[in-house]
Amino acid sequence: MALMDFIKKQFIDVLEWTESGDGTLAWRYPMAGNEIQYGASLTVRESQMAVFVNEGKVADVFAPGRYTLNTNTLPILTYLQNWDKLFQSPFKSDVYFFSTRQQIDQRWGTTQPVTIRDKDFGAVRLRAFGNYSYRIADPKLFYQQISGTRDIYTVGDLDGQLRALMLQHISDAVAGSGLAFLDLAANQVEFANQLRLATAPSFEVIGLKLEGVTLQNISLPEELQKILDQKIGMGMVGDMSKFMQYQTAQSMPKFAEGAGQGGVVGDAMGLGAGVALGQVMANQLNQGLQGAQPAAAPAAPAGVKPEEVMATIEKLADLKAKGILTQEEFDSKKAELLKKLV
Repeated sequence: MALMDFIKKQFIDVLEWTESGDGTLAWRYPMAGNEIQYGASLTVRESQMAVFVNEGKVADVFAPGRYTLNTNTLPILTYLQNWDKLFQSPFKSDVYFFSTRQQIDQRWGTTQPVTIRDKDFGAVRLRAFGNYSYRIADPKLFYQQISGTRDIYTVGDLDGQLRALMLQHISDAVAGSGLAFLDLAANQVEFANQLRLATAPSFEVIGLKLEGVTLQNISLPEELQKILDQKIGMGMVGDMSKFMQYQTAQSMPKFAEGAGQGGVVGDAMGLGAGVALGQVMANQLNQGLQGAQPAAAPAAPAGVKPEEVMATIEKLADLKAKGILTQEEFDSKKAELLKKLV
């Protein structure tokens, strides 16, 4: 019976793999119970490597080239099989081919904002996305850690794991770049390089080499972007009183809209904003008249109504709550306004 089984077997004399371009990373040669003829031909093309596995253990790894399989080209496998140089029988091993070409245009991106430390804002939640490329550098390690005995292992099978590795190193990349958030957008190449350096060791552990990383966009969540825009506007204005004038003018349409709806709060806010703006315009008009007319006795300071002061303090408190004013700026301005009630 054993003799008949031996006769029925087909002996493989050519082993090779032509990639189909479907994103396959690892492919097991279909043995189907057959054995490899001693002296068979093994062809490993450029951008490929082949691994022989004997009884569950990696025996030999072949770089690109054409090989005649015998005791000279299978030193480790020969040792495992205890072959004598005169013993030239067929043998059975699993043969895996691995694609070592670059897998380009792989996408990474944050599904949720990632919180990072920032030297300007303390803590920032940012979104980012871009591309990366990688290749198999150590097929033996990749077989042991990732692909295993599967017939086919593809880029898609690995996508989620690699994307997670990229995202978990974003904070390390920001820290390594030494750049504040406001400078990241202008230094995308440096940020991408730091992300590659931070992530590459995690790829090496599973037999991969991270070849390149690109950053296409980096941004804040919408609510934080609005606060940042206000803070930038404040920095551009510089003078606090001018900033308050600017804020009052910007708020007028919204206050007027609320007042038009007949709400008590809307009416009060609209009135408060109108009074504040009216005072600013009156002060500027008085200054212009004083410059155009002969010197006269200084006018007595106009009285300040308590409700106007309280409305302004509430406005300042709202700016502090949004992070536009610091606690010190709020306390200073509040003290200034309260003095006017005395």
